[in-house]
Amino acid sequence: MERKVIEMVINDLEDEVFAISVVTKPAIEENFIALSEHEIELKTIDEDKRILIGAVLVPEKEILRVDAKNNPYYIKFSAETIKVSSELFLMRSKQNNVTLQHAKKLDDMSVVESWIVEDSKVDKSALYGFEYPKGTWVAMMKVNNDDVWEQVKSGAIKGFSIEGKFSDNTNLSELDLLEQIKQLLKQI
Repeated sequence: MERKVIEMVINDLEDEVFAISVVTKPAIEENFIALSEHEIELKTIDEDKRILIGAVLVPEKEILRVDAKNNPYYIKFSAETIKVSSELFLMRSKQNNVTLQHAKKLDDMSVVESWIVEDSKVDKSALYGFEYPKGTWVAMMKVNNDDVWEQVKSGAIKGFSIEGKFSDNTNLSELDLLEQIKQLLKQI
């Protein structure tokens, strides 16, 4: 059976990442680090920082999904779609939209930094021991929620996962997609 892979895209004004969830098992299979928990890597960071850092989306990473008929398929995001998604996330003021396990809206949490990796060797994320590929969306999240912070310290919370609405590229050529992304950005 042929492996089904669907590329997710930003195709219209409703497409976006509208929240970032802290989860036990990130679909992108990349855990974040809690800065205050990694004294060897971050000697100047103290317990009061309560900052998480990790990948939000990794380009071309195939993420397993299962449809309503229990058939497996994969989705992936291009570096360009990830870049546009990260920009729209901040432009639309979504940085305080945080959930727990995609189920419970959380207060006292916010994305305080967000960037796209340009060079995995010299990127800011490399300072924290990561080597993400070019085009990865990385975020730092401030955690003032005591319950969530305890889950982070215990290891129950391991990474970020997005909540969003995307189109897929099944009917779009690459040139059409780039033109639609440009038009979308002009409208904002």
